[in-house]
Amino acid sequence: MSDSAAWSEAESAVYRDLSRYAVPQRARQVAMVTALVRAAVAAGADGALLDLCCGEGLLSEALLAALPEARVLAYDGSDSMLATTRRRAGDTPRLETRLIDLATAGWRRFERPLGAVVSSLAIHHLDAAGKRALFADLHAALAPGGVFVLADVVQPATAAGQAIAAELWDEEVRRQALELDGDLSGFEAFERAEWNHFRHGGLDPIDKPSSLVEQLDWLRAAGFADVELHWMTAGQMIASGWRR
Repeated sequence: MSDSAAWSEAESAVYRDLSRYAVPQRARQVAMVTALVRAAVAAGADGALLDLCCGEGLLSEALLAALPEARVLAYDGSDSMLATTRRRAGDTPRLETRLIDLATAGWRRFERPLGAVVSSLAIHHLDAAGKRALFADLHAALAPGGVFVLADVVQPATAAGQAIAAELWDEEVRRQALELDGDLSGFEAFERAEWNHFRHGGLDPIDKPSSLVEQLDWLRAAGFADVELHWMTAGQMIASGWRR
């Protein structure tokens, strides 16, 4: 969830404070991503599982729990996020963490093909060319039968679509704040931070979201098969593609 080329530890701290409210349907997203990886492993995809820009480690923790034989590589651009991931996962030799710069290519070489790659709320930090290059490199890194699951922000194509995304995101944060705390303090913190860029205008310079259609097309162009959208709300989506 963070890129060392542009992401500060202060931003990591803010993310950890707000993400429990600000990530729509978070538990459902984790469950969907985990189910797709389990399907790949059950079908015979062999190799380590890469949690790319692991952030707080929710996906790494879920994958380790769901797949007790799996080895998880948790990569991120933030030392504090990697430390949080290690604490969340516990003392297990099945987790390997690494500090990376998402935009560079050196970390994209692996000793053995990967069984799956997952990434949540990070790849929108790359521009269009960076996304296309990353998708191609991840396809090359996967074993046959492996899956890439992308959970990320998308850029609406129209002003009307942006207004809908803004309203849905506010609704999700209000709901989660009430469910978690019984009040709207979490939503108020989200508002103060102006995280809903669909409502508050200009993007942070580190954010470069692309449209849904563009990203699905780039996955296909990279060689992924059976590319499909599984879930979308509030300007955020989960999609996957398979290496055949």
